[in-house]
Amino acid sequence: MQRCASGVCFHLALRDFQTGMKLRNYALAVVACTMLWLTFPHGLSGQNVTAAMLLKPPADSWPSYHGDYSGMRHSNLTQINPRNVGSLGLSWAFQTGGNATIKASPLLVDGILYFTLPDNLWAIDARSGHQLWHYTYPPNKGDHIGQRGVGIYNDWVFFTSPDAHLISLNAKNGTVRWIVPIADVEKGYWATMAPLIVGNHVIVGIGGDLDNLPTFVRSVDPDTGKTQWQWDVTLQGNGPDPITGGTTWMAGTYDPKLNLIYWGTGNPTPVLTGSNRPGDNLYTCSIVALNPDTGKLVWAFQPSPHDTHDWDAVEVPVLVDGEFHGQQRKLLMQASRNGYFFVLDRTNGENLLTTPFGPVNWTLGVDKQGRPIPNPAKEPAPDGRLIAPDEGGLTNFRSPSFDPKTGLFIVDAHPSWSIYFSKPADGTYGWAGGDYGLWGKGVIEAIDYQTGKIRWSHEVGAGGSGAGVLTTESGLTFTGDAHGNFLALDTSDGKTLWHAGSGASIASSPITYELDGSQYLLTSGGGVLFAWRLPEANRQIGLPLR
Repeated sequence: MQRCASGVCFHLALRDFQTGMKLRNYALAVVACTMLWLTFPHGLSGQNVTAAMLLKPPADSWPSYHGDYSGMRHSNLTQINPRNVGSLGLSWAFQTGGNATIKASPLLVDGILYFTLPDNLWAIDARSGHQLWHYTYPPNKGDHIGQRGVGIYNDWVFFTSPDAHLISLNAKNGTVRWIVPIADVEKGYWATMAPLIVGNHVIVGIGGDLDNLPTFVRSVDPDTGKTQWQWDVTLQGNGPDPITGGTTWMAGTYDPKLNLIYWGTGNPTPVLTGSNRPGDNLYTCSIVALNPDTGKLVWAFQPSPHDTHDWDAVEVPVLVDGEFHGQQRKLLMQASRNGYFFVLDRTNGENLLTTPFGPVNWTLGVDKQGRPIPNPAKEPAPDGRLIAPDEGGLTNFRSPSFDPKTGLFIVDAHPSWSIYFSKPADGTYGWAGGDYGLWGKGVIEAIDYQTGKIRWSHEVGAGGSGAGVLTTESGLTFTGDAHGNFLALDTSDGKTLWHAGSGASIASSPITYELDGSQYLLTSGGGVLFAWRLPEANRQIGLPLR
């Protein structure tokens, strides 16, 4: 349905048919839509994503990976609510035509959605799902493990490639302005992340933990592509075995009042063998606060000192201003891959809470700084060690959400067990061992950030789900299950209020936006993007009066 101009007509006609339009009006809609297509311009109106828009995104936009700088992935929209969500229907679907699964979080600006697969970037009409332009990056040697989206600033889209380049394209038509290298693919680097735009900085990270490589966070000039600053993750010593690793493959968050960006870093290398890298291995598996203008490190907290289980701490550092134990605080929360939920004071990195949110058996407790203490007996060994969680972690790149009304941090969790082995024959390079998953399942967990207690949980299937989470002010939680179903849950108790099948696995996080007085929910399954909205007759069903 995406291959011709009539696709626009089909989508609009389908939408109106679902709302009960009679056949006569249906035909008129098709004619009107055809007229619209004949006059549709080849170029798009100016995007002009300003710093002000990124600071306070309007309801008709989703201009950055998390929706806004906080990483809460919470929307103030309320048209879709617990009373009418059951009538949510398909507005349009866009098929990429490939085998790759969408992992990107789409961006919305001026009625145009931008989303990605490895080597591919699309601009589509957010009202109809019609393709406006499609950019394909040249064939390359990079790891095509996934692609998480784009950044937009002024009229330019910023996109990372599997062979670790940053591309700047014209948002109106997809033409390339410049391409600059981030790192050398021949050494084993790749890139998957959606760039973070802060002021006049395009901030990117890097992937590549199959080799012993140093990693970094880098700021690039949005006009020229030149490096403004680079912060190196690991403290490179002069000894024979400097620390390597600490990949930076997920977009961070930003506090404009403190002027700090918050970024998670990945595991040290070699991955499963720590004998040649004694100590904590700073700043791998860490949450760091950096000055976005200089790249200077302000503070760091390490969720997994001396990691030997591939538990990156790149999960979204969610920023919340609220009360904690009777005191107003500027908070940072992270559900980390290692199985622990952390609450920090983001002004200085002070730990306020550390608690597991599922089965963990690899620690001896928590130290005075709030960091889990690794148990040496749980390091990978030639005869194997039973470890919880597994290598994929108790959560991963899929986004959590924070609901301010309920104080719930909602995350797609993965209780799991695995056997880890060290393999001396592998030496001290790259993976240097093996891990074999035994069991796991998916559970949507609602964590009380004051205590770390799980207020409610909703099981989503064996093996686990790759879906992220979105909450709305109306009291809804949107996510997906292990069977490819999109879900709407009641945020107060986790009960299912709506579901729809995608026919494929889900590996992205939902977004929502409002256009022309109608709220849309955007989800993806496999290589298909789905837009949902209410029939017109149900859009006026509001929340109950309090």
